[in-house]
Order: sequence, then structure tokens, then C-alpha cells
Amino acid sequence: MQTPAPWLRFYGPTPATLEYPDGCMADLVAQAAARTPDNVAYDYFGATRTFAQLMEDVALCTRALRAAGVKRGEVVTLCMPNMPQAVVMLYALNRMGAVASLVHPLSSEGELAFALQLTGSRVVLTLDQFYEKFEAVRRQTPVDTLLLTGAGDALPPVKRMGYFLTQGRNVPRVPEDAPVLRWSDFLAAGRAAADAPYQPGGAEDVAAILFSGGTTGTPKGILLTNRNFNAAALQTAAAGDIVEPGASMLAILPIFHGFGLGVCIHTVLTHGCKCILVPQFHMKSFAAMLRKHRPNYIAGVPTLFEAMLRNEQMDRVDLSQLRGVFSGGDTLPVQLKRRVDAFLREHGATVQVREGYGMTECVTASCLTPRDFYREGSIGVPFPDTFYKIVTPATHDALAPGEIGEICISGPSVMRGYLHNERETADTLQLHEDGRVWLHTGDLGSMDADGFVYFRQRLKRVILSSGYNVYPSQIEAVLDAHEAVQTSTVIGMRDDYKMQRVKAFVVLRPGVPKTAETEASIRRWCEKRIAKYALPKEYEFRDSLPQTLVGKVAVRELEAEEESKRMDR
Repeated sequence: MQTPAPWLRFYGPTPATLEYPDGCMADLVAQAAARTPDNVAYDYFGATRTFAQLMEDVALCTRALRAAGVKRGEVVTLCMPNMPQAVVMLYALNRMGAVASLVHPLSSEGELAFALQLTGSRVVLTLDQFYEKFEAVRRQTPVDTLLLTGAGDALPPVKRMGYFLTQGRNVPRVPEDAPVLRWSDFLAAGRAAADAPYQPGGAEDVAAILFSGGTTGTPKGILLTNRNFNAAALQTAAAGDIVEPGASMLAILPIFHGFGLGVCIHTVLTHGCKCILVPQFHMKSFAAMLRKHRPNYIAGVPTLFEAMLRNEQMDRVDLSQLRGVFSGGDTLPVQLKRRVDAFLREHGATVQVREGYGMTECVTASCLTPRDFYREGSIGVPFPDTFYKIVTPATHDALAPGEIGEICISGPSVMRGYLHNERETADTLQLHEDGRVWLHTGDLGSMDADGFVYFRQRLKRVILSSGYNVYPSQIEAVLDAHEAVQTSTVIGMRDDYKMQRVKAFVVLRPGVPKTAETEASIRRWCEKRIAKYALPKEYEFRDSLPQTLVGKVAVRELEAEEESKRMDR
């Protein structure tokens, strides 16, 4: 097992261990508000609230929740983008010891019904534009209070009017007699209610439920405690140098995602920094946002940085104010990192993009590449108080440095478990002989003698071809290094003789033609760099690759497409 000590020299002053509070998430934000009450907590299209005002809003929302009958320990569903109402509701629930279940606003009716039934949530906060979808699933779920808000509710009067005259005109009107609770009426009930003592949750109480495929791909509710979130916030700030009050983070990543909530919201607010809330991200407006807000920190998935490089409007954007650029949620190819780092330098930044690795099962990142040191191909070194171990898959047997096995994580940000799923919880959280509980990630990787971690592949994504293990990420790295390739994804397709054969989906760089000559050039490139048994047998050029709701390449969608073609033949 690798202890944190060997890598401390790469993180400079970052401590090996931190102190974690016994309180809840809201306590940590309240402490930041006490230190910096006049700092801006968030900016929402120019509408700002200081930390002192944010705490007032949270207190009002707490009273309104009580008036609505919400009790301590109850699960309330937030189906919201990055908007002030979602942030306020999250911390109000936390302040009174209730639990926030966060789901993607673009989830299907079936996905919504699953989440509501699993959590038993009877109260939902969502946008008015999703009213019809929730009304359709309401009868098959425990929901009895549908709390509706709008994108304009958090704007000052003049901007609110402008919103209703533009984008707001396209939002379907909710019937006047609809059985819903309006946000304004909800808050009015809070103002009329008397302030009463409340009992917040403790460190080990569940604070939020996030949803993920887990290690097997089936939807699961991940139980994350106050300690999980607070530890992740303190660790991220220490390792990522997000410690200066008054700095700002462009909160593009959504609040219903561990990366977005854990880093862009909670880490930022607990350190007196400003969240620039972006409810719906459009690459066309990215350059304008950077010019207007000049954020000190940007966090995104690799597809964001790929798009940034292709955005012509970024040509004259000054990035000299950046103190941190973080990539997570998916593998950052070495070639893409090189291009992003060069782009940052060309635009005045003195920082490099730093890759993190983690899972929703441990809130978000649990290791990160050091600020001023990069070991090529590595996803970084563990956070304080976090341990990594590489084991032979399906065992607890630790492997030697450099050997590839399953990545296991132990530390204070590791989840409580999966909601109502004891079997998968037991498979994922395992007590090892060293007395620690380890999160078995389902990812393959290795670790060197200095404690640098290397991600190789999702365990489930390994392609078995002619008896050999083929790792798509390694093939993708070769493809991405070709001068004509913008990005690529590799999948395994059924093959009666080889078990699986390799297929590559390729997005070419702008201006590169989709011709036989281009494909031949890529084939020759790969043949020189990839073992014969692992070579792609088929190449398909695409204008773009399908993405999941959080911006990762939708590998399963590509696999399903190919399987459907096979069945039709």
C-alpha cells in the first residue's frame, strides 16, 4: 500500500493530513460567511448575493421548508441546473438535517420515476419548464408537493422583465390551477413562519444522494455524508490551491454532478470564493463569459477543452488571471493536454491544465496532478488523508509499483454506500486485511514508486481480442497523436473468431477531408505504434461523438449502435 508521504515533495506545502469538522455542509459555508460576510458568494447573470445575504436566504428557505412540512431526515429532490434557488435549497435542507437528492433536469420520465421511487421523495423542486414531465410521472411516485421556480425568479426586476420578454416567452405556461407550489408562495410562507431551533445533521449523516451507474452500469443512488463533502472541499482546496477568499470559479459543471457540486459549488463557497453560476453552458458564449467575469478557476471535462481549442472567438481572450484549470470526469488524452497547455500559454496564463481522478462514490476527485509538476500520463497523486492501492482484480492482493490492476481508494470522502442496494455496496466497499474500507472503483490503473497514479481503462471496457487484453485508452492515445485527428473513441465489437474486434470512431481536425487517403495515413500511423492484435479493424469518421448528459463520450451508445447493426444483418 502506498502511503501519502512519498509524494509530498510534489505538492510543496500541501499537508499530508487535514482536520475535518464534525458539522454539516452548511456549517462550513456559514463559517466562511462569518469570515468574509461582504464577499460575493455567487453571480447569476449579474445578480449577486454576498455571503451574509446567502445565509439570510438559506435561513428563509429553512423556515419555508418547515412551513411545507419537511422534516429532519426527509429526502427532497432537486431537479435543477446551476441556479441560486438550487444552491439555497441545498444548504437549507442541509441546515435542517434533511437530505437533497439531485437529479439531472433532462432525465427521462422513466429515470425521474426511478429516482423518486428509490428515494421516497415527496417534495420536488424543479423549473416550470419541466412541469409537464413531472406531472406525467407524479401518479406513480410519492410526490405530493411539486415546487416550481423559473429562470427569472433569481434575477432583479429589470433583468427579470428582459428574460420574460426573450427566452421566457418560449417556456410553456403552467396552468393557473395546476396543483403546484410556486417559489414566491413558498418563500412567502417562510417569511410568515416563526424562526425555531433546528437540528442540523452531523458529520456522518447523509447530506445528499447523487446518481451514477456505479461499477456495473445500472443506476444507483449514492449516499454521501456531510463528512464526505466537507473532506472533499478541504482536500480539493489544499491540493488545488483554491484558498484565497474573493477568487472566482466559473461553475459550468452542473450541481447534480459530484464534480460540479463538490468542486465548483461547495469547495468554492467554503473558502469565501465566488461561484459564477452557469445554468446552461454554450460554447459560443464561453469566450464572452471569460472576458466578462475573468474567473480565476475553470473546471471542466475534456470535451470542454477540446471545444475551447476550436473556438475562433477565443483568439484574443486574455487568460492571465487564471490560477487553476482542472480537468476531470473523463480521461484527458496526453495530446489534448499538450495542446491545452500551449493554448493557455499563448493566452497569457501561467498555469497548466491539471487532471484529477475520482468517482461520484467519493464525491469527486481524490487525486490531482501537482500545480508545477507533471508526470506524463499520470492522473496525479492522492489528496491528503487519501490512500490508493492497486490490486489484482477480484482480490485484495496489492500489486507492485508499475503493475496494472484495479484502482482502490480509501479516505474520508468515500461514500456511505448505495441506497437500498446492500449487495452492490458490499461488492464496492470492501474491508481489507489492513483494517481499512476500500472503494473498488472498477477502473484499471497502476501506481509508481512515488505514488503517482496512472489510469488505464474501465475494467468493463477492456476488449478481449484473440486471447489478449486490449485497452481502448491506449489505442485512443495513439490515434489522438496523429496530426489529422481531433479526438477518438475505441470500442470492441463482437467477432465469432476473435471474441471481439476493435473499431475506432474518429473526429478529424477542422479542414481535414474524410477520404480514403486520410484513413490510410491513420492506419499506417497505428500500424507502427500498436500491436497487431490490438489494431482497429475498422475506422469510422464522424463530425462529433455522442456525449452523456455530463459531457463524457457515450461509449455505451456507440456499442449499442454497433450491436443493432449486427442484429440487422
